[in-house]
Amino acid sequence: MQQPASSRELTVRGLIIGALITVVFTASNTYLGLKIGLTFASSIPAAVISMAVLRMLGGGSILENNMVQSQASAAGTISTVFAVFPALILIGHWTRFPYLETAGLTAAGGMAGVLFTIPLRRALVNDSPLPYPEGVAAAQILRAGDTQTGRGNGASGLTTLLLGTLISAVFSFFSGGLRVAADSASVVFSSGSAIFRLSTGFSMALLGAGYLVGITGGLAMLFGYILSWLIAVPWLTAITPNTDHLAPAAFATWIWMHKVRFIGAGSIALASVWTLGELAVPVIRGVKDALTSAAGVSIDKRDLSPRTIGLTGAGLFVLIAVLLTMFLLPFTSHVIVPVLFGTVFLFVFGFLTAAACGYMAGLVGSSSSPISGIVLIATILVSAFMLGMDSFGLLPAVFSENGHHLAIAFTIVVLSAVVAAAAISNDNLQDLKTGQLVGASPWKQEAVLLLGCGVGALVVPPVLNLLYQAYGFAGALPRAGMDPARALAAPQPAIISMVSTGIFERNLDWTMISAGLLLGVILIGLDRLLRRGGLALPPLAVGIGLYLPPAVSTTLAIGALIGWWLQRRTGRAQGETGPGTMIASGLIVGESLMGVALAAVSGLTGSDNALSVTGSGIAPWDTVTGCLGFLVVCWWFVARVRKTSNYI
Repeated sequence: MQQPASSRELTVRGLIIGALITVVFTASNTYLGLKIGLTFASSIPAAVISMAVLRMLGGGSILENNMVQSQASAAGTISTVFAVFPALILIGHWTRFPYLETAGLTAAGGMAGVLFTIPLRRALVNDSPLPYPEGVAAAQILRAGDTQTGRGNGASGLTTLLLGTLISAVFSFFSGGLRVAADSASVVFSSGSAIFRLSTGFSMALLGAGYLVGITGGLAMLFGYILSWLIAVPWLTAITPNTDHLAPAAFATWIWMHKVRFIGAGSIALASVWTLGELAVPVIRGVKDALTSAAGVSIDKRDLSPRTIGLTGAGLFVLIAVLLTMFLLPFTSHVIVPVLFGTVFLFVFGFLTAAACGYMAGLVGSSSSPISGIVLIATILVSAFMLGMDSFGLLPAVFSENGHHLAIAFTIVVLSAVVAAAAISNDNLQDLKTGQLVGASPWKQEAVLLLGCGVGALVVPPVLNLLYQAYGFAGALPRAGMDPARALAAPQPAIISMVSTGIFERNLDWTMISAGLLLGVILIGLDRLLRRGGLALPPLAVGIGLYLPPAVSTTLAIGALIGWWLQRRTGRAQGETGPGTMIASGLIVGESLMGVALAAVSGLTGSDNALSVTGSGIAPWDTVTGCLGFLVVCWWFVARVRKTSNYI
């Protein structure tokens, strides 16, 4: 598609709007990621918000809208570093998130990911049959908002999103602030010495995330919950002596945290490697096409110049080396070898990851691309390389002291930049596909993606600090007396700290991990069998369901079932462009922003229940209130989607 000569594309107001949306979605995705280990795609709601705002300001174009959503999408994706940095808290290396190191590594890793995708764009986007579901959907929204017949679409979509945001924020305030409504309910019961737990949550963010995940992923995670709390936990509690004489609920939770989650980690690892293996051939073919494609392109289709890419890449190499040096200098002055290793590993593994993630995102969508598998593989590789260098005496002695504590911490820091690069690579080609479909200038879009990474990185450290101080992470609370039930699960950081520590200290629970690997084999076989009949049971989603807290998987499944039911009732696919997507995104944004706001209140007051009124006698009814509120929102969700299902 040729770009209209008169179209406004890269504008100051667009950059400002994109930066403001960036702050919102980065904070929201960071909160959601630490809560359940998942994030939501920000391209669609960003496109709707951008259309509405630019229309009010006047003179907006489809190309200007595209630049805004590209910037916001990159920033929303950069928040994926939530999967790594908290691991430094979990191992006791950090007690807070230092601003310079956290923001610097996030920005540098993300920008490197943008650079890695540039040489892949022509082969994997322009000259490729890959479907790019999210990228095509975003382009459809931008086109719909740009047509004369769709002038009301952006405003209607924005209204729907804001309604979801407001409802979710109010419910979250009553639940997490005033504490007059519970955010979950559970029943624990025993049969002999076996302990069972039935749980559900009342989280608006989980409801919205379940809708976006879809019926296949939602039911797979529910199946993971069944395997975990209705099979594995009862069996293990029946055969494991309760030597500390814990209460049934506490003993079941202990079994889940110290045994069943290792089974989940094993199944996640195998499912991730299997998924990567299935896509190995098309990934290699795509990279080969990218590297051998012709160089000449027209001006309106050109990328950032090789000189710009080279200078930016060199600057990022130096910046990452400096940041890694800053991390190590308090402990040792012998930093050349580890710093050089960490920086080179990022650029070599990062480019390979960019190709793999970019192709997988184009093939199955960004949400289905197994970033968790990339993280696990990178964790194992960095740990193995570090152990090898240590055995050859290439690392300072301090790396092996205190159970290899510094080596583990340095591994996690290197991973932070790798994860940022992988996540951005996973998302950027979707944005570039949107740009191709609407006629955007690639080099301008790539520049905006770089800017989005930088702006998003500025938000990550304060949000991480606020959330940690207000809620804590499962297994690491900042203050005594905090409620561990309200701690953020932080599933990916827990896996990273567990795997890296286990490799260095050679004490991984291989019995449970082996059981998880065996379960992964069974799940892969079951999935292949079901696919013959047109069904599916994604093994990776089942493993995540095993690993996440019980109330998370059930609530996600409820959201997925609502989406499936609406699809059948409205006669339209549960697509990216429907009003349900706007409501689901609003529910996520509302709870996430309220969670961040309540975290700020907690930080200012030094109390995690500063607004609570449960001491007045309301507490016995909080579960009833939470359940009723959740059911009302579910009813409103369904009614609103059925009423407005034709707005876009």
